[in-house]
Amino acid sequence: MTVYLIAEVKVTDEAWIPDYAARVHEIAARHNGRYLSRSGNIEELEGEPTDVTLIALIQFPSREDALAFANDPEYAPFGAARKAGSVSHFRLIDDTDLAGSIPYLGKPG
Repeated sequence: MTVYLIAEVKVTDEAWIPDYAARVHEIAARHNGRYLSRSGNIEELEGEPTDVTLIALIQFPSREDALAFANDPEYAPFGAARKAGSVSHFRLIDDTDLAGSIPYLGKPG
């Protein structure tokens, strides 16, 4: 089942960004991950603005692939640098439709 890793990041120290941006997409790709977006162009359409600098969206074919990426020893130093230089939230969602009424999304289960 397809999953999406949503990373919401508020940068507090930019030192980690060049290496992270240059290398992490390759590590994600080795775990079948594909960046759909890595953007700082965040426009609030509803609700209070969130205090984030960027949001990244990475698609993986399975939860196992996403966890393998997040737990990859090669990713560990990049993740540690990101955590030291930001306030970050990583979330996984799958491609199901909780209400079950959108035909092109999977049924919950």
